[in-house]
Amino acid sequence: MFTHGSDIDVSVNYQDDQMKEHLYVETKTSFFTYFMVVNFGEYGMPSGNHLPSILVPTLTAKTPATRYDYGEALRLSILFYDAQRSGKLPADNPIPWRHDSALQDSDGSVDLTGGWYDAGDHVKFNFPMAAATTNLLWGLVKWTDGYQSSGQLDMMYDMIKWPLQYFLKCWLPDTSTYYVQVGDGKLDFAYWGRAEDMTMARPAFKVTQNNPGSDVADSAFSTKLLTAAKSLYKFAKDYKGIYSQSVPEANLYYSSTGYRDELCLGAAWLYKATNDSQYLTDAKSFYDPATAWAESWDEKKVSCQLLLFELTKEDKYKNNVEAFMQSWMPGGSVPYTPCGLAFRIKWGSLRYAALMAADNGINSDAYKKWALSQMNYILGDNNLHISYEIGFGSKYPQHPHHRGSSCPDAPNACTIQHQHSSSPNPNVLKGALVGGPGQNDDYVDNRNDYVKNEVAVDYNAGFQSALA
Repeated sequence: MFTHGSDIDVSVNYQDDQMKEHLYVETKTSFFTYFMVVNFGEYGMPSGNHLPSILVPTLTAKTPATRYDYGEALRLSILFYDAQRSGKLPADNPIPWRHDSALQDSDGSVDLTGGWYDAGDHVKFNFPMAAATTNLLWGLVKWTDGYQSSGQLDMMYDMIKWPLQYFLKCWLPDTSTYYVQVGDGKLDFAYWGRAEDMTMARPAFKVTQNNPGSDVADSAFSTKLLTAAKSLYKFAKDYKGIYSQSVPEANLYYSSTGYRDELCLGAAWLYKATNDSQYLTDAKSFYDPATAWAESWDEKKVSCQLLLFELTKEDKYKNNVEAFMQSWMPGGSVPYTPCGLAFRIKWGSLRYAALMAADNGINSDAYKKWALSQMNYILGDNNLHISYEIGFGSKYPQHPHHRGSSCPDAPNACTIQHQHSSSPNPNVLKGALVGGPGQNDDYVDNRNDYVKNEVAVDYNAGFQSALA
């Protein structure tokens, strides 16, 4: 992406000695359904950890004028996802303080082990997990050269397989059953300790024909991925509904506001993967021309508009994306912190769509320049001279709101006292992007402030794709 592209001169004028990382992080409010995983069906997923060479463009000499080592930031972000893995870990697990966990996750005979823990807790919420997977895969397909040139391509393939294998377990086409959550939020949040030591009940929640959830229907692997994607999309289309109404246990944490954007995006990706015109017709029927408020695990309106523009090159979709981006640019409806960070809400903001738009030829220079300034803010161009990505540089958050990271090495006990401890987390949660500063560029590295210091799989997704 822009980090590997042409020489871009970026100068940002900050009015204050403060800044905010909030920019790309998307808050928690409901989660993606059709993670663009289905795109792999367009090429076929080979055995092992390698995608076909058609996805790997030939590298050319580049002279990136970058302020920070985006390749290192990318490497660290991949490690964060490895730290979030649930289930039986592989022998080459790169996170020394993480071990097998939640090996009993199931619903009767249905094996539901695997996947990612959502944030600093141990619930597996498929909605935000699928949203993160979609954005990560979209970025991988779009900017494979960034992963390759930074030496992280194989690590990325290995990392992204983890949720895909889990999603395949969650979809049972024969009974039209899709599992959307494992773990009870109330029980889980009451526990402060390692994932490896959990003993509480971990119920599984699902959507069916009688209790639908079109907004969380995802799919997943080579022929398996594409086959699952088609059947799951049909299920979501035939039995429309909002998953958090069918599964009230998810409502408090990831309540969905609708499903048309997920159906639109899912259909668009299936068209890209199959060239079946019916999917494009479907995507257009679910398309919403209104200007999106944000891009998040809940709202994918602008993602669908952008993908439809990529597929059709029709001006109306381009105009939608431009209207969205203008609302985020200086002078638009999105406010800025005194130091120049676009700030939508306290949980975070976005910059990912700008990069996708730029790569599709929409106001490329302006959007890239803006996105680069926001990325650099995250990595250290702020009044605190702090990187909001843990482990990047010499100054970064030491107290993320994350249970496993806050625990001492086993067999030492981990209790609620470790949540409230003022000591730095014993285990560095490398690559995690914290919630970030407030609207006035204020930030305190305090584990108990989960708004500013929680981490989550959806937070890192757009950020990592931008780094690529």
